[in-house]
Amino acid sequence: MRVTDPLLPRFEAEFGVDTATAAYSITAFAIAYGVFQLLFGPAGDHFGKYRVVGWAALASALTTLGCALVPNFGALVVARFFAGAGVAAIIPLSMAWIGDVVSYDRRQPVLARFLTGQILGFASGQLLGGIAADYFGWRMPFVFLAAWFAVAGITLLRIRREVAPAMPTTFVDRRPVVARLLGDARDLARNPWSRVVLLTVFFEGASIFAAVAFLPTHLHRVHGLSLSASGAVAMALGVGGLIFAVISGRIVRSLGEIRLARVGGIIVFIGFATVAFAPAWEFAPVGAALAGLGFYMFHNTLQTNATQMAPERRGTAVAMFASSLFLGQAVGVAVAGEMVGKLGTRPVLLLGGAGVVAVAWVFAWQRHRREEAAAR
Repeated sequence: MRVTDPLLPRFEAEFGVDTATAAYSITAFAIAYGVFQLLFGPAGDHFGKYRVVGWAALASALTTLGCALVPNFGALVVARFFAGAGVAAIIPLSMAWIGDVVSYDRRQPVLARFLTGQILGFASGQLLGGIAADYFGWRMPFVFLAAWFAVAGITLLRIRREVAPAMPTTFVDRRPVVARLLGDARDLARNPWSRVVLLTVFFEGASIFAAVAFLPTHLHRVHGLSLSASGAVAMALGVGGLIFAVISGRIVRSLGEIRLARVGGIIVFIGFATVAFAPAWEFAPVGAALAGLGFYMFHNTLQTNATQMAPERRGTAVAMFASSLFLGQAVGVAVAGEMVGKLGTRPVLLLGGAGVVAVAWVFAWQRHRREEAAAR
């Protein structure tokens, strides 16, 4: 997902494209990732979430390898689209499976620990892309990731019989996958709280990833860091996420969902503002870590709400949640790519942080209203 962020300047130089065009390699992935959620959600509910995740990992080995074999930038954009489609099932259906096997009162800390894997990938992807850009060529990370997916898929399917069973449910939906998709989407769209969660995560994705995608480019242009060093600094986003994963149990209990969202949004803005106005690159890792901490504080709250939007159709609900997130990313990165060419990277970082603050506070207000209504 993040491996092409530090590669954007390399794509510009090697393929003779501008920044906005180079960013299509991110946008194509995000569009496919978002759209294909809508197919994998019902498929997971129908065929079994864990099984679909295992097969999706194997398919991703092939689609990711395709990115390494393309002859030109246009083909790379197409290959990235198929790569996004391949991995679309993995994180959302894994979250939905956790919702099936872990009770709601224990779920948020478990999802926070599950976030550790996402965070490590989020951070190391930017580092891997940066190292490849400087030393090994841009094709190398795709070969490495293809091998990783192959090993992961084989391992998941081998241990499938040992995993925990889902909690019993009396709801059995025997409709075909397409009919289920359309029906479940209609039901979720009619639910006011589902609409709040889905719209919130769309605008969160547009704001946060517009800034994240161009953070390595900012460090490379403004502070003259190499692409590998820029990717390494961007890893601090993941460090902030890991800090949240470690302290999640205590911080969730002490702040609660509403304050967690509000405080998280403010911390994101402080973090990106620190990176944007840093007088030297040494300040950037601190700002990136703050942005990562704040993002996961807010996003984990949204994830927990997403797993409870429709418990009887959890696969579809979480898939729609992820679809909204990454369609938002596609829009945000596309707009930010145009802005970078005209205004530079600093305004993109600041607007991304400000967007997260606004979205987090609106969500917190809506969550507070919902709690008051439930109390009455």
